[in-house]
Amino acid sequence: MMSDSTGPEELSRELRELLAAGQFRQALERAQTGGPSSARQRPEVQLLAATAATRAGELSTAVSLAEAALEKFRARGDRDGRMRAVNLLGAIAFEHGRLPEAEPLFGEALFLARQLGDSLMEARASNNLASMAVLRGEPDTALTLYRSALLSYTRLGDRRGTSEAYHNLGITFRLIREWHDSQDAAAEAVRHAEMVGERSLMALAVMGRAEIELERGDLELAERELERAAALANDAGDELGGAEVTRLKAVLAIAKGDFESGRRLAEAALLVAQRFASTLLEGESAAAAARALRGMGRTAEAESRRALAAQRFEALGAVRWVEQLQREWEEGGEKHPKPKRPRKK
Repeated sequence: MMSDSTGPEELSRELRELLAAGQFRQALERAQTGGPSSARQRPEVQLLAATAATRAGELSTAVSLAEAALEKFRARGDRDGRMRAVNLLGAIAFEHGRLPEAEPLFGEALFLARQLGDSLMEARASNNLASMAVLRGEPDTALTLYRSALLSYTRLGDRRGTSEAYHNLGITFRLIREWHDSQDAAAEAVRHAEMVGERSLMALAVMGRAEIELERGDLELAERELERAAALANDAGDELGGAEVTRLKAVLAIAKGDFESGRRLAEAALLVAQRFASTLLEGESAAAAARALRGMGRTAEAESRRALAAQRFEALGAVRWVEQLQREWEEGGEKHPKPKRPRKK
């Protein structure tokens, strides 16, 4: 059998094409098995592989690859590579709920982006810092940063970034009950995602629109949107995105009074969140399970899940959501906080 003589430049190009097509697992497999070892060990290839692993939900693999790439970029004084690696490591730390670790990494990426005049990375770092502001209950700060990122993405013609920025704006407007702005932003997120054509991105954008309709009480429209999002996530092989859809289906079932289905769906999403170490999804899923169990009269189990949700929100620094969760629990309300996952870059 002939050996694969693909060089690092060719391998990097192949990985970029696979990432652009949303084929994250294929990209990761190609980065791990394609080309000679010397090509796979190049930091540029390792960082692309880390990006693929992150989007495929393989976060421990992503950390190892990104850290290896960062060490090599630093050794050769490559500020551009260092900037991209620290931004990705920040996004992974954020996903794991390690905000004190994520913030300085995003800050370093933003500093390097401004030094290098890299408008795209400056937009990504701003987007990531805004996502942290959302969780901390600082919507005004988040809106400013997201709008800044959106302007940069639009100017650069980056439709993926544009879709994600609109999606995040939609979340923030929803949290402050600016429904018209939230719906407009969500619609733009879907429109740009459809132009990109990446199914996992489309699933994310459609989920954002579904959650607005859930909160506004249009359960029939929310259900249709969630079915579409589920199909898109499944086609993309996006297991973590699929779990996000499952959690929202649990919320929908609870809203309909079907507590048993809500519990089953919430627990299924919780299992995936725990396997991928996704702190926010774990908290959201536990909160949904708590509501369902409470509706079934299983008080002790409901309290256990509520405590887990509070613990995960606290780990993210989402203090206001923790307080709201406790207040509504004490009042016996049926609502629960829903700090939706802002999209990171």
